[in-house]
This record gives sequence, C-alpha cells and structure tokens, in this order.
Amino acid sequence: MSLIPSIFGGRRTNVFDPFSLDVWDPFEGFMRPSGLANAPAKDVAAFTNPKVDWSETPEVHVFKADLPGLKKEEVKVEVEDGNILQISGERSSEDEEKSDKWHRVERSRGKFMRRFRLPENAKVEEVKACMENGVLSVTVPKVPERKPEVKSIDISG
Repeated sequence: MSLIPSIFGGRRTNVFDPFSLDVWDPFEGFMRPSGLANAPAKDVAAFTNPKVDWSETPEVHVFKADLPGLKKEEVKVEVEDGNILQISGERSSEDEEKSDKWHRVERSRGKFMRRFRLPENAKVEEVKACMENGVLSVTVPKVPERKPEVKSIDISG
C-alpha cells in the first residue's frame, strides 16, 4: 500500500509490487505528453551537464569529465576563439520496447555542453584528449614561464 491514497495520481497500491511503496511524487507525470504516464520522459531531460574537475600543475591544465556510457565518437572537444575549451556531445536514449513498463527514468540524456575560458598561458594548439572507462581527460599544456634575465653589473670605484 502506498503512503498516499491512490486518488492522488492513480497509483497502484499492491503490497507485492515493490515500486508501489514509493513516496508519492507530486511532480509525477508533470510535463509529459498526456496518456504516457509509464513512458520515459524523452523530452524533459533535454540538456544535462557532466561534472568536470579542472586541476593545474606547473606544466599543464587537466580537465576530467565524467561521461559514463558514452563512446569517444559521441563527444567533441574543441577550442573556440583561441581560448575557450568546449566539451560537448549527446547522450541518446536507449531503444525501448512498446511493451516495456517504466518505473523510473532518472539517468539523464540529451545534449550537453561545458565551456571553460583558458588562461593566457595555455598552448591551445597542443591540446590532447583521451577517454577511458567513461572519463574524458583533456590536457592543455602551459607556456613555460619566462624567468627574468638577471645580468650582474660590476661596481667600479
């Protein structure tokens, strides 16, 4: 039996259905096409952003983005306007059968894009990216810092 009576949203109250014991969701079915209460919300999660870590060492800037389930062909890494690093792509929905009954659709899908303004010391022509185990790593080398030339002057006298 559910926690809220079935008059709110027509939930099933079956003690043998483990999903009927969920807490009532007041937004259930919100912004879904009518008549598709059990279908996944394809158009609702249209734009999601992956989590990205940006670290800096004395030699490089390193960006790591969590992109589970994506192939490298589904991700783009670009440098725009000489100093904007852009990571974009699309996480497409899985094929579904008409007979499938959906209980939850929580994994995000759709297009994503993250942009980062690179510092002036970034060598944008030498950016490298690799993808392993669902983690995209982008390495941006830095221009080595110039150490000031020190010229010793003899003191006469």
